[in-house]
Amino acid sequence: MKKILVFGAGLSSTYLIHYLLEQADSEQWEITVADAALAQAAKKVGEHPKAQAIQLDASDTDAVKIAVEAHDLVISLMPPTIHPLIAKICVMYGKHLITASYVSDEMKLLHDDAVEAGVLLLNECGLDPGIDHLSAMKIIHEIEEKGGTVTSFKSYCGGLVAPEFDDNPWNYKFTWNPKNVVLAGQATAKYLHQHELTFIPPSRIFTETETIDMGEFGMYESYANRDSLGYIKPYGLTKAHTVLRGTLRKPGYGAAWNALYLLGLTDDTFVINNTNEFTYASWVSAFTPGNKQFPLNQRVADFLGIRVDDIIMQKLSWLGLFSDEKITLNSGSPAAILLHLLQQKWQLKQGELDMIVMHHIIGYELNGEQKEVKSSLMVKGETAVLTAMAKTVGLPMAITAKNILQQKITDAGVQIPLTPMYYIPVLKELEHYGVIFNEQW
Repeated sequence: MKKILVFGAGLSSTYLIHYLLEQADSEQWEITVADAALAQAAKKVGEHPKAQAIQLDASDTDAVKIAVEAHDLVISLMPPTIHPLIAKICVMYGKHLITASYVSDEMKLLHDDAVEAGVLLLNECGLDPGIDHLSAMKIIHEIEEKGGTVTSFKSYCGGLVAPEFDDNPWNYKFTWNPKNVVLAGQATAKYLHQHELTFIPPSRIFTETETIDMGEFGMYESYANRDSLGYIKPYGLTKAHTVLRGTLRKPGYGAAWNALYLLGLTDDTFVINNTNEFTYASWVSAFTPGNKQFPLNQRVADFLGIRVDDIIMQKLSWLGLFSDEKITLNSGSPAAILLHLLQQKWQLKQGELDMIVMHHIIGYELNGEQKEVKSSLMVKGETAVLTAMAKTVGLPMAITAKNILQQKITDAGVQIPLTPMYYIPVLKELEHYGVIFNEQW
């Protein structure tokens, strides 16, 4: 009997836990779901005879040690900063670990100890990062098997609202961690373009966007992710002249978000006290230059260099930034105040569904000819709980957990899923759940 410990019972855990419970009898598993909120964990496991819910604070090192030692494999859905703590304990007790988060510097330091212990610390095994790796490496290896060389690599992913529920001028609603959305673009983006290192500072990330045509899946715009350069060597793209990873939004999103950036409303470096004494209009006014005797929307438009009736101004107005509504936070950074507002405006309503889109454009040379392959994915959520995001984040981890326990994966150390032993079985099984890539060679 193998025992699996899942840390975290939030939204992203739903599909993962469902999968583990469905497989528990045939695979002879016992599942433990641990969360600081016991009721939330209990709701996820229900009355399943081979599952239990426990209350556990991940910052309680002793409690984490006891839980990890009692299991064979750990899946962490905790915030990325918690992963290294759990990983150290997993190495200590010889237990494998799976996360969906980027490999942190702290995690990298555990590699040698994990190898020595025969422990796999697998990261980036969710959606993006995760399914993007699996699907891209499949194509890259197929190109190499044909004798080709990858010359250009572009990969894009976005979590959006399903088209039938896209009913606001931003064409966007929160389907994932809202704070990450608000803080996006706060670091310089780095990528390779035509053999040249290219940097986009935060002041230009949302203006230097790219139009992405996904055919039947729609038109999008993309802004560059923080660091595309770190995947050149792992992906084997040392001969590529262009390597870029980006985030997808609907056209027009970038220009409107850049207005928020220019106004200073995404700043997370200082705290404003007594914000509950502000209206949203007076708050925005405090950031906006110009003669205060003129209407706020006119001053904002003048500052941004656009007309008052510009679509960007319409989007800002729709958010309520020019309204006399009181801010209900007592204090917070500008980014925190904006987040508080957006969580009200961009929330998925009852019955509304989310959508995941992913797109790879890979150029390669074969027999002296330049060729290109495109790979597209679109997944819609089923319910407010069984979301597309939960499906695409959770299932790759769950399927990989099964393969590790079946000893089909024999890696050790700090790894990300880039080889056939990861992507072949996961991509094949994901198709049964409607996660299917449309490849055009």
